[in-house]
Amino acid sequence: MYDILVIGAGAVGCAVARELSKYKLSVCVVEKESDVCEGTSKANSAIVHAGFDAKPGTLKAELNVRGSKMIKELSSKLDFAYKQNGAMVLCFDEADVGKLEELKQRAVINGVDGVSVISGEEARKLEPSLSDNVKAALWAQTSAIVCPFEMTLAFAENAFANGAEFRLSTKVTGISKNGDTFNVKTDKGNIQCKIVVNAAGVFADEVHSMISSQPMKIVPRRGEYMLMDKAAGGLISRTIFQLPTKMGKGILVTPTVHGNLLAGPTAEDLDDKQDVSTTKHGLDEVKAKGSLSVKNIPFNKVITGFSGLRAVGDTGDFIIEQSDIKGFIDVAGIESPGLSSAPAIGEYVCKIISGIIELVQKDNFIDTRKGLVHFFDLSNDQQNELISKDPSYGRIVCRCEYVTEGEILDAINRPLGATTLDGVKRRTRAGMGRCQAGFCLPTTMALIASKLGISLADVKKTGAFDTDRRQDDE
Repeated sequence: MYDILVIGAGAVGCAVARELSKYKLSVCVVEKESDVCEGTSKANSAIVHAGFDAKPGTLKAELNVRGSKMIKELSSKLDFAYKQNGAMVLCFDEADVGKLEELKQRAVINGVDGVSVISGEEARKLEPSLSDNVKAALWAQTSAIVCPFEMTLAFAENAFANGAEFRLSTKVTGISKNGDTFNVKTDKGNIQCKIVVNAAGVFADEVHSMISSQPMKIVPRRGEYMLMDKAAGGLISRTIFQLPTKMGKGILVTPTVHGNLLAGPTAEDLDDKQDVSTTKHGLDEVKAKGSLSVKNIPFNKVITGFSGLRAVGDTGDFIIEQSDIKGFIDVAGIESPGLSSAPAIGEYVCKIISGIIELVQKDNFIDTRKGLVHFFDLSNDQQNELISKDPSYGRIVCRCEYVTEGEILDAINRPLGATTLDGVKRRTRAGMGRCQAGFCLPTTMALIASKLGISLADVKKTGAFDTDRRQDDE
């Protein structure tokens, strides 16, 4: 019997679990995939939005502004990549400058500092590669970029360190309630708990309907991206948006915290909640619309295309509330700015739970976490010192991203460790470079097979691993 069961181990589910782990509670996170960060959280723009876009008075506005400030602090405490690079929203028609002023006013109401409207000439002084057609821009200095994999993993590992249990490769198939106890059926057996937090992303409506009679509809909105090599990363230094529409913030062009250049996403509502394919027309749209904002984008340096699904609710706002079933809390429709809002959503959910059961803070909560060592970021002296202690850090496996054997072994061995190629990639970046694992794949597979005691034939790109990797095996 757990006090709280969190369904879904994306950025929001893991942020909720971390916040709950501050209290004297038994917390379990269930995730149908074989790793955390397998859904929307692994395929997004990686932007920490300043908070000027969300409609004042909404949860999106409140939690975006709060979450953005929290992420900046947490990046230091939990050791994940973060850079406050600022953002611009571009206007290509003098008649639309008023819309920028409206966004600026939203920023003022929402409590966002450092937002101003500047001329096209001023914008190009800051970013010389901007289109000559830019007439004006909203300049938001507090916007930032983050590594969404590292951030989600940091939340998960910190929650784990504070006693939260994670059951991966465990799909919820039904929910019932008897008195004050929920019985959550999964493909790995039943789980009893007092409170359920539904953070299942695009599947949140399906989980909701397992127990509640209230209607909920989540539409998966596909966004396609193009990621360019680090050789293109210096084209711009700020995140470049276009004026938003009802379908979202449009095609953006942004540097990443690791030095690449990213363009996207498109916005296409689908019926299939698992369709993360890329399409010719989608990638053509990314090229065409991205080129409206920034001149001479080197699309010949694209190293991969990918897509993600945003969970779009039918209310126009985040759905974070206790349902008609006492103790069942929906955290649904978390589209943009969901990543930016994640830690604040964790706080908000705890406030809801505090109205159901008493929350008592721990005296021994661990509020810091040490991430993986990234060999490439170390000085020569630090690299030599690390190699003298552990020679595996002297063997380069991924030449594109300069990832060592020691980093891959750490990714596999650490709490909630990687069991797949994608799991290693998200933790270390091995395979994310220009050759897209063409060189490092065999060695990475061999390291996974050796550490997990399986054959090379059993190593997977993604998906469930046969051996139970729950915390009681650690």
